[in-house]
Amino acid sequence: MDNNIVFNEVTKKLPKHLHQFIVKQPYNEYTAQNQAVWRYVMRLNLDYLSKVAHESYISGLKKTGISVDVIPKMEGMNRILKNIGWAAVSVDGFIPPNAFMEFQAYNVLVIASDIRTINHIAYTPAPDIIHEAAGHAPIIANPEYAEYLRRFGEIGSKAISSSKDYEIYEAIRLLSILKEDPNSSDEIIESALQKVEALQNSMGELSEMAQIRNLHWWTVEYGLIGEINNPKIYGAGLLSSIGESKLCLTDKVKKIPYSIAAATQNFDITKQQPQLFVTPDFAHLSFVLEEFANKMALRKGGLKGVKKLIESSNIGTIELSTGIQISGVFNNVIDDDNNNPVYIQTTGPTALATRDREIIGHGTEYHAEGFGSPIGKLKGINLAIEDMFPKDLEVYGIYEGKKTILHFEGNVKVEGEVITGKRDLKGKIILISFKNCTVTHNNNYLFKPEWGIYDMAVGKEIVSAYAGPASASSFQNLGKVSEEKTHKIKYSEKELNLHKMYAEIALMRTENIYIDRINLLFEKLINEYPNDWLLPLEMFELTFNLDANLNTKIYNYLLQLKDNEHFTDLIENGLKLILRNN
Repeated sequence: MDNNIVFNEVTKKLPKHLHQFIVKQPYNEYTAQNQAVWRYVMRLNLDYLSKVAHESYISGLKKTGISVDVIPKMEGMNRILKNIGWAAVSVDGFIPPNAFMEFQAYNVLVIASDIRTINHIAYTPAPDIIHEAAGHAPIIANPEYAEYLRRFGEIGSKAISSSKDYEIYEAIRLLSILKEDPNSSDEIIESALQKVEALQNSMGELSEMAQIRNLHWWTVEYGLIGEINNPKIYGAGLLSSIGESKLCLTDKVKKIPYSIAAATQNFDITKQQPQLFVTPDFAHLSFVLEEFANKMALRKGGLKGVKKLIESSNIGTIELSTGIQISGVFNNVIDDDNNNPVYIQTTGPTALATRDREIIGHGTEYHAEGFGSPIGKLKGINLAIEDMFPKDLEVYGIYEGKKTILHFEGNVKVEGEVITGKRDLKGKIILISFKNCTVTHNNNYLFKPEWGIYDMAVGKEIVSAYAGPASASSFQNLGKVSEEKTHKIKYSEKELNLHKMYAEIALMRTENIYIDRINLLFEKLINEYPNDWLLPLEMFELTFNLDANLNTKIYNYLLQLKDNEHFTDLIENGLKLILRNN
């Protein structure tokens, strides 16, 4: 992370492992053509979306400090966003879904620092500052939606991924980078596309993260709101796409009432969406989110929750009924005939916590080789260990200095000398440590005396299982920044000269207009840049009511360019806007 990044009241609360994803906004790298692209998209959007977007959009632009004429700076946005309790950070393209969600949970908007090229001005598969800043930011000025977004991040960051989820994230990230880079060959793009499609076709059962990612896509990114037959736009992907914001409201796109069914509806980022979901209001979004959360291992726990963590191969946490939390990479669970977990194991660095705070002396250095513990009640005893008072523990031989044998219902046996125990603030015992300890399941050894001290977590059931650690400070290397960075476009000398022409015209909008100079630039444009349509639009607007002859000449030239089907709608929309405003 760039050391020059300034943190504010909101971003200072971010856990340190998220800092690695933050980059310095490369504001000086934005070309004058980039600025013109921003201005074109924003002016068209403002003109069109004022009629079809949710009412929060237009007022939100002002509340969040989004300018129509220039690409916003993070510092400026943050000065205004703090008034509604949010902040924004700049990142490099797509970041891992768990990290993205966690930023949201801290009221931080993640904004991809790059901007789409002029060739992808109507739509880009890559996240860019138009999509993030002009799409996401305005709607969070609505308090109800902002809370949904925060809550979504809070729940979504706990969703358990499959082992393939990170692989498909990397594949999609690469594809988006390649498609946005004008120097990418068709062959390399096709190869990346085929890899994404192959991975998507081999995913099998959707993980929690895949499903919550779908819910995010069909609401935050591509959501419609209101009446099913006459909805408004609130999803950032639609708000930032000139073409799709119009197409989405036509009969060509199927409208479906938003429900939890959207969790299993996959999407393709490289294509316009054939169907969209319509929520009646923002409150319904939160209702569906809670409905989904109730099905997650976060709230279900149990054997299925542990198995999801094992399948993910990533750091996760289980919480027992006593409140003790075990965080690490889970690699084994033993269950009984009734599908109840009776023993869990992690491999490698593991940390124990309670109430999301690491238990002193039980961090990853101490549990460097992993952790294992029985789950459940003792055989023949109705009172679980966690519910025993000190006298009960004494009766059953569970006290300091006592050699004891604990027979669990799941045929796990713990035999050793009790050293000590740890209790929570209410006095409930949550951890018991033994020396000279042997742990077996039937005839299989799970722990031997020569391995050292055995720490046994206390809990009759697993009440929660979720991605990530209970205490973020327990692990030093959380998250992973992709090695594939967004490509920095290398411009030729000819392209750089074109950008200078854009800069000169932009300067005339705020200072003196020189008709003779515009005439010279226009002639140069015709001769050297016959495929550039945006700069003549800017010239046409600048000369309106100032020089009829030059203005007419530029107008006729734009009409000729319209014959190119790639430019037809872009030029036509730009001309309509200019003519309507003059």
